[in-house]
Amino acid sequence: MPRFRPILDELAAYRPGKAVVSADGRSFKLSSNESPYDPLPSVLRSIAAAAAEVHRYPDPACVRLTEALAERFGVPPEHIALGAGSVTVAQQLFAAVSDPGAEVVYAWRSFEAYPLLADLAGAVSVRVPLAAETHDLAAMAAAITPRTRMVFVCNPNNPTGTVNRAAELTAFLDQVPRDVLVVLDEAYREYVRDADVPDGVTLYADRPNVAVLRTFSKAYGLAGLRVGYLIAHEPVAAAIRKTTVPFAVNSIAQAAAVASLAAEDELLERVETVVKERTRVREALLAQGWEVPPTEANFVWLRLGDRTVEFADRCAVDGVAVRPYAGDGARVSIGSREANDTFLTAAEAFLRA
Repeated sequence: MPRFRPILDELAAYRPGKAVVSADGRSFKLSSNESPYDPLPSVLRSIAAAAAEVHRYPDPACVRLTEALAERFGVPPEHIALGAGSVTVAQQLFAAVSDPGAEVVYAWRSFEAYPLLADLAGAVSVRVPLAAETHDLAAMAAAITPRTRMVFVCNPNNPTGTVNRAAELTAFLDQVPRDVLVVLDEAYREYVRDADVPDGVTLYADRPNVAVLRTFSKAYGLAGLRVGYLIAHEPVAAAIRKTTVPFAVNSIAQAAAVASLAAEDELLERVETVVKERTRVREALLAQGWEVPPTEANFVWLRLGDRTVEFADRCAVDGVAVRPYAGDGARVSIGSREANDTFLTAAEAFLRA
């Protein structure tokens, strides 16, 4: 029998959002925070053109995409590192900082992949409980020790949708030792409408220990192609590029991401529609009697405790898949108007029951 690392015996695999089908054949997947829209026609044309060249290896340096991102954000190309989705870039970050005994601090509950990536990298997870569904930055700062190598701040937070605003975030960054890397995980940045939530790309500029993590999976609707990126000062970005698997971002994904940046104005019109639906769904839930924290992402959060799985099962009866976190709550993505209305009907039925 081959010998494997002992940690694999304890490791729980990442659980992706699933789809369900009702008895009458309806299916609304609100469990994975995906865009409800198909790719734009211009993006599809770029995908088709790139598909004709798949017998060639992709550009390992992602030069065109790196240059497009550098122009979009006004940063040097040397400050950008890419990977197959932001979760893979996060894995590269863990690989870059994790020595035996190294600690990584993050809020809990937050992105479900953090503990998995920490365990795989051999890092020690330091989980700091949320306060009022939001990162407790003061407690996170207090949790930093000489063994801490990295801190993740998911803003907006997944799965609660809550945010940390400018004053508290900058105060936190001022407390973090300069040899500790702070990663601002901003996968849902495009959905933020609170003007007091800072843009990480602005914050990182004069902070060499701050990195910003973004993705094309959510607002840009390229979840199936896997493109994520990091913006950080050159020493950080260079370290992350060293941990990249060769040819990690495929040629079709690179072409689609470049085309998406070129069509960003059109894409962000779709994002605005999702934001309006987010407001409508949250207000409807509040009217039904639910407690729903303000959200700046493309989903809402319901704290359900022991009834979480029961709630998810009730939604599944109507063909609505939500993301249950057993014992904590359920995250519900904002989808099409029909999907959202079907979810609201199921949520109200659960309350009445």
